[in-house]
Amino acid sequence: MGKQPVRMKAVVYALSPFQQKIMKGLWNDLPNKIHHKISENWISATLLLGPLVGTYTYVQHYEEKEKLAHRY
Repeated sequence: MGKQPVRMKAVVYALSPFQQKIMKGLWNDLPNKIHHKISENWISATLLLGPLVGTYTYVQHYEEKEKLAHRY
């Protein structure tokens, strides 16, 4: 009893160029979804965005101060 090769059919998945509803559910009502997520988790959003915005403004201020340092 040897091994017999078996022919298998390959299944190929492709998207039709005419199909436009691939990710429709993701973009549907996006502003309300974002508002709901932020209002539901505003403490977490503040703790995430606060340091990011603070760091960005600090870097912008430092760069501006460095540019003007030679004037004094």
